[in-house]
Amino acid sequence: MKGAARTGTVVTAALLVLLTAVVVATLQAGDGQSAPGRILVGYALAWGLFAAAARAVRSVPVRAATPLVLVGAAALALAGLAAPPRTSTDMYRYAWDGRVQAAGTSPYAHPPAAPQLAPLRDAWLFPTARPCTGWGLTRTDDGLCTRINRPTVPTVYPPLAEGWYLAVHALSPPDSRHKPLQIGGAVVAFATTVALLAVMRRRGDPRRAPPRAALWAWCPAVPFEAVNNAHIDALGVLFTVLALGTATAGARRGVLLGAATAVKLLPVLALPGALSGQRAPARVVRVVVPLLVTVALSYLPYVVLSGKAVLGYLPGYLHEEGYAPGDVRRFVLPRLLLPDAAAAVTAGVLLAALALSVWWRGDPARPWRGALLVTGTALLLFSPNYPWYALLVVGLVALDGRVEWLAVPLAGAVLYLGGPTLPGFPLQALTYVLAALAVVTGAVLRSDAARHRLPRPTRRRAPGRPAD
Repeated sequence: MKGAARTGTVVTAALLVLLTAVVVATLQAGDGQSAPGRILVGYALAWGLFAAAARAVRSVPVRAATPLVLVGAAALALAGLAAPPRTSTDMYRYAWDGRVQAAGTSPYAHPPAAPQLAPLRDAWLFPTARPCTGWGLTRTDDGLCTRINRPTVPTVYPPLAEGWYLAVHALSPPDSRHKPLQIGGAVVAFATTVALLAVMRRRGDPRRAPPRAALWAWCPAVPFEAVNNAHIDALGVLFTVLALGTATAGARRGVLLGAATAVKLLPVLALPGALSGQRAPARVVRVVVPLLVTVALSYLPYVVLSGKAVLGYLPGYLHEEGYAPGDVRRFVLPRLLLPDAAAAVTAGVLLAALALSVWWRGDPARPWRGALLVTGTALLLFSPNYPWYALLVVGLVALDGRVEWLAVPLAGAVLYLGGPTLPGFPLQALTYVLAALAVVTGAVLRSDAARHRLPRPTRRRAPGRPAD
């Protein structure tokens, strides 16, 4: 190994050690209620180290970079296990839904606070021995204390997510609490890294495989959101990577993308990318019909158990997230330029036009590029304050290499953690405006670099004429 390559390997390894240590220290610093400032500082350090490591690994030879990516992915996944969930309580609903299903009841049938489910309550999810004032604890109007958020409404999650919760519950030892779901998140995160490496090599570009896979494997959003908070979005990312990276535009791609959509609805935004350049109706049908059939079949068992209640709290959740007064508002970028009444319609029209353009003019050899463009733009337009929504963007960035889009998950993390720290400050507008500027700047610089790489046309000189 030459000197420069050896130095790059040592520097990258050192940065990964520091990044892992920062993740562990951040998770042990406290939770989102008691220490939001310390967690935000830890996030910032982690993102800085990630950026440095992702750059340093480019100088590492493939034979050394691939093990580095895998070891770093494993180390960060293990780091995410260093503490219980720190900034989200969604995992407690996952655990409850798995328990309810194991008891033979549909998770869509009753909310956790329903008296019909009282025999399933325990002191972990429904503590009774202490005041209901700690991190993530909620008290219902009836005086019931629980770690589960929105305990008075049924679940919101699609059927394959519910299947995952049931599977994890069935494989978990008694009283293992939060660890099985976190371990499941770590396994999914690492499997996604392996899938990304395989996709890059399948494309015949092994040199770029490790740096691209590192954009997922080492991104701080993965240990924090996919592992520590165990967000189910990571499973949807894995299915989406497999759909776009290992399958052609046919039934297999449709089935895999349908599975991703049945885990979390957001991956349906990757459909225009999955259909890039497929203008023939038959080709479109070969993807769309298997997608719809997969989603329908995944819902079928729950429809049998729950009937029309199978949507759970999804309609209420969408209404709550879009229109709740005083909460973080959607469509922040359109609202900066348009009246509030026109912002939602404008965002929808823009997104639809972009999706049609990607489908009609996208590159079929790089379906992830259109998927990233549509998904990232949707998050910019809808401007959620939940950073785990953008795990899908991280996975698509790893496929495509357009690192400027990582500004979107970073914006969500800053908004989510900084909101309670800076009340009244227009953080939502600031974070998403900066993210949009980063995306546009990256696109402009990339386009300019591509123009400079084009070979200059050569003029044929007449016989006997000296060269210029």
